[in-house]
Amino acid sequence: MKKYIYILYVLVLMMASCAMGSKSETAKGEEAPIVRYEWGLPIDSFRIDTCVVKDGETLGGMLNRLGATRQQVAGITLMPRSEFDVRTIRPGKTYYALYQTDTTGIEQLCYYVYKSNIRETVVLHLTDSMHVERFEKPVTRQNRTAEVVIETSLWSAMISKDLPPELAIELSDIYAWTIDFFGLQKGDSIRVYYEEQYVDSIRIGIGRIYAANFYHARRWQEAFWFEEGKIHNYFDAEGNSLRKAFLKAPLNYKRISSKFTHARKHPIYKVYRPHTGVDYAAPAGTPVVSIGDGVVIMKQYKGGGGNTVKIKHNSTYTTAYLHLSKYAKGLTVGKHVKQGEVIGYVGSTGASTGPHLDFRVWKNGTPIDPLKMQSPPAEPIPAQYKDTFAIVVADYRDKLH
Repeated sequence: MKKYIYILYVLVLMMASCAMGSKSETAKGEEAPIVRYEWGLPIDSFRIDTCVVKDGETLGGMLNRLGATRQQVAGITLMPRSEFDVRTIRPGKTYYALYQTDTTGIEQLCYYVYKSNIRETVVLHLTDSMHVERFEKPVTRQNRTAEVVIETSLWSAMISKDLPPELAIELSDIYAWTIDFFGLQKGDSIRVYYEEQYVDSIRIGIGRIYAANFYHARRWQEAFWFEEGKIHNYFDAEGNSLRKAFLKAPLNYKRISSKFTHARKHPIYKVYRPHTGVDYAAPAGTPVVSIGDGVVIMKQYKGGGGNTVKIKHNSTYTTAYLHLSKYAKGLTVGKHVKQGEVIGYVGSTGASTGPHLDFRVWKNGTPIDPLKMQSPPAEPIPAQYKDTFAIVVADYRDKLH
């Protein structure tokens, strides 16, 4: 009898469990559909028109065309620029109009959504409480190692491998003191360990380049980023700074049209005379920068040299920049200039047959060949950071290989 009662009890429990499971499944089946949100709005509740800003189109014109009321247009025009500067709207950009039907059956424009860029969206609320909201998608970061072999240029090599072209720009800055990027040869190569940045799955740029190894002129030149205390720079494996006292060249040039020589036939005067500088052929207006920190000691039109700037860098080195079309704004004699600061623009003033920069260097008052100048390095890794730096180098070398 007891056994019969126990079996009956178990059967009751099983039936109850099944009933509860069935009820749970029914409840689950009756759950409300998932609501999709975008820009903080339940977008399935709206009819959405996708549009593109046309040439010459204004925000007011767009809103009128989208069916906004006079009150809505007036409210937007009264908004301060700090909330939404309508001058930032650009042709070709995407925007969305969100509509909802009111209780009377009339469709109303509720929101204007402007996609500033891949990351930022501006939402104009056109309902009772008119205001602006901004939404930024998060940026994700991914470290990557890449290697390219140069056929024509570093830029082309990056593009051919579907690598960010910004890499070429950043690498040219890192190696500006040690590699002449206009002297790269076919077969040169570079390995680089760096950070790529994404919004959703779209690459938007790069972050820090952590390490690189450049093969040029039959040797590898390493670069490692190191940041500790007040130190934040690129160094070679021995802790010597890649940043030098002087840049390799004062401009981005097309070619070297004349080199340093003590006997060159002048193209205008037709006589042989020393040319103690290097002529860089470049388009008129190309920015010319100081190759190092220093003080402007000359800024004047000087005969055959035309518009000339002369800079004293220290007790040893002085440089001059000739045939400029014009000087940089605010440049005066006695002004301290920084390495890489624009001091003028390529021209053809003075005795010149075409746009170019005549660049000259003096060491202890004697003219020297700029292409053979050995630039002194900046300060190396301080002794107290050498052990930490060695660990960083070992880690980055592993990443590069």
